[in-house]
Amino acid sequence: MTNKPNALLRAKGLYAAGARGAGSVLTRAGLLSEQPPSRDQRTKHWMYSLTRAYDSLAIAELDVPWWTYRAVDVVEAWLTAHPKPVRVFEYGSGASTLWLAKRADEVHSVEHHREFGEHLRPSLAPLANVDFRIVEPVPSDAPVVGSRKEGAAGLDFAGYVASIDDVPGEFSLIVIDGRAREACLERARHRLEPGGVIVFDNTRRRRYREAIQRSGMAERRLTGLTPTLPYPDQTSILTAP
Repeated sequence: MTNKPNALLRAKGLYAAGARGAGSVLTRAGLLSEQPPSRDQRTKHWMYSLTRAYDSLAIAELDVPWWTYRAVDVVEAWLTAHPKPVRVFEYGSGASTLWLAKRADEVHSVEHHREFGEHLRPSLAPLANVDFRIVEPVPSDAPVVGSRKEGAAGLDFAGYVASIDDVPGEFSLIVIDGRAREACLERARHRLEPGGVIVFDNTRRRRYREAIQRSGMAERRLTGLTPTLPYPDQTSILTAP
């Protein structure tokens, strides 16, 4: 029997390796610039980003989080206009953590995956405004907070979801882009400051649509190209009704 999560990871790895290899060939041939195009050159930036697939640190070099480009534009404009200080909490670390650190006063980021978190940590360590933690799920026969992500069966994400409660105060912006996102949304919506926003990624998925509907929050769906992805996706901006 095929292990679907492992097969998916292998497929992603093969795609990423192939994309990076193609990028190296195109760069040596002079068909792809060595420096990323401006994000204003949307199509060129996206095409360049395809050679950085599934590599968060390489995506960070493009100065974009892993959301749709439309969402990046909207959130950047919102952060620019928002009164200081801007406090961010983030479920799911990566390129977005580095991007937000340049634009917010505080970024509190929690990651569930130990290996990825340790890979990312050296890039975050020099950033004084970033509080980064790894909170792994706990094996359990009866998870209090489970995840419907493939490969997450028998894991309890209760500590990961509750990690937002370890940071006092309200947040200007909360990012939900990790595991157990439905539970993260329920926890996070009570921690927003008045006028704050939640960035919820990959919201075409049915379980996320249902969670957003249950939350009663107002939603703006931002669909389109996403850095490194060869297909369109959707990121949503949620606000209190």
